[in-house]
Amino acid sequence: MARMIDGEVFKNMMIEGAAAVDARKEEINDLNVFPVPDGDTGTNMSMTLNSAARELSKLTSPTLGKALQVTSSAVLRGARGNSGVITSLLFRGLGKGMKDISTADGGNLANGLTEGVAAAYKAVLKPAEGTILTVSRMAAEAAVKAAKADRDPEKVLDAAIEAAKLALPETTEQNPVLKKAGVVDAGAFGFIILLEGMHAALTGKAAPRPFFLPKKDKPDPAEFTNPRTADFSQFDTGEITFSYCTEFICERRDKKRSPDKLREVLESMGDCVVVVDDDEIIKIHVHTDTPDKALGEGLKYGPLLSVKVENMRAQHEQLLKDSVAESMGERKVAAPENRYGFVAVAAGEGLNSVFTDLGVDSMVQGGQTMNPSTQDILNAVDATPAEVVFVLPNNKNIIMAAEQAAPLSDKQVVVLGTKTIPQGLCAMLAFDPDVDLEINKKAMQEAIDRVRTGQITYAARDSEFDGRSIKEGDYMAMADGKLIHTSKKQEDVIKKLARELAGRKTTFITILYGEGADEQSANEVAAVFQKEAKNAEINVVYGGQPVYSYIVSVE
Repeated sequence: MARMIDGEVFKNMMIEGAAAVDARKEEINDLNVFPVPDGDTGTNMSMTLNSAARELSKLTSPTLGKALQVTSSAVLRGARGNSGVITSLLFRGLGKGMKDISTADGGNLANGLTEGVAAAYKAVLKPAEGTILTVSRMAAEAAVKAAKADRDPEKVLDAAIEAAKLALPETTEQNPVLKKAGVVDAGAFGFIILLEGMHAALTGKAAPRPFFLPKKDKPDPAEFTNPRTADFSQFDTGEITFSYCTEFICERRDKKRSPDKLREVLESMGDCVVVVDDDEIIKIHVHTDTPDKALGEGLKYGPLLSVKVENMRAQHEQLLKDSVAESMGERKVAAPENRYGFVAVAAGEGLNSVFTDLGVDSMVQGGQTMNPSTQDILNAVDATPAEVVFVLPNNKNIIMAAEQAAPLSDKQVVVLGTKTIPQGLCAMLAFDPDVDLEINKKAMQEAIDRVRTGQITYAARDSEFDGRSIKEGDYMAMADGKLIHTSKKQEDVIKKLARELAGRKTTFITILYGEGADEQSANEVAAVFQKEAKNAEINVVYGGQPVYSYIVSVE
């Protein structure tokens, strides 16, 4: 067992760590959902680390300083993707924390890990928790604590690995994207595999200890099971803010220009900005819609040495197609019998009947508490016997899923951005089968923009909403998605909603009654609205919708 880390030991640790990540890169790729589901974190980390392993393999009995310098330089130049760049920063900081010494003990290792984490956090303009940053920080903190008790590098690395394993499951809860997919952070998982490989070399073991994902909410670090693959169908291409993952290295010929200024400029062009520099080069990673401008900013510092630009939207769409195709098997697509067809999303027997009566071909069950998947919507589009299929999501949380389904279909799919049931109903009423597509799209969108939506519901628990404190059982009135009133009495919120939505210029009002309401109570609500809009035509319709006792459409 090595009690001290010299150049040769560190070289072997890096080579073994790189090999461990390379051997399991596909497992890491399968987890990747942050910052975008592009599935290449393992590949990027592997290529980054292997760039160092190749250079280190050329050295014979290097000093620790030389091994650290070669590693730092190689990982910087070989870094790929956001995960690769952050990994390179961790090792550049490690080199800084252990510089000017011929051998390192556990205390030096702990300091190096701490320097690496600091470097990584500093380089990322807006660090996100629930990532490799979080897990590496927890590992470094545990290493520092362990080193105070015993400076044996094996024990310090053991403590770092155990802390990282305990921190890993928490990334699912810390990051909403990961929670949606039900996975841990891919980069953090890869980081632990890397540490395990390094530990194997340090202790002289033939191979790293097997490490898999925890199967308990509060796991025993010794007890693990296989990782789960991310469900790409739960993500929408629309969630990718910027299209192009842009990476490049430029020479630092103009030393007067500050890399910090470059970081600020790139941040104005996109997100996921990482800028790393040394005396000779600057390594840049940015997600942007204008990669040409990003490269132009880099050229101000010196010639470009390498460039990689990838279209993340195209990558994700292909992943989604593969995911849907694999899960669905043989798809059944209805042959077109009509020019136009309709798919609508709603929950409630009455609403289904209303949409069907208005001409909707395929209903998708879903809404506020049950958002359908892209596959659900695609199935409905496939089942619609039309050349052009309009999709009415009727909920803001379903629009992106609908938009994602559109390119997966061989039909021409038009997604109307209906955020509420009344918007969907008004869009259907505005449709004219005798005019062309563009005229219909315009007319339906105008109808969507004209209608206002009211909703009456109640609080299932104590909470905060729109800056208001709400108690369990309170009735709530919503107008166009905004909370306008709460009360212990339902009649109070109904009156407030009527005053907010109805007036002398109102012409049509529809009261859709659902959970917790009946026709008699709905007629009483209609009477309240009639007082505010004396000239309006009011209809009371059974919707059967969950959550909302009343949904009110006002034109």
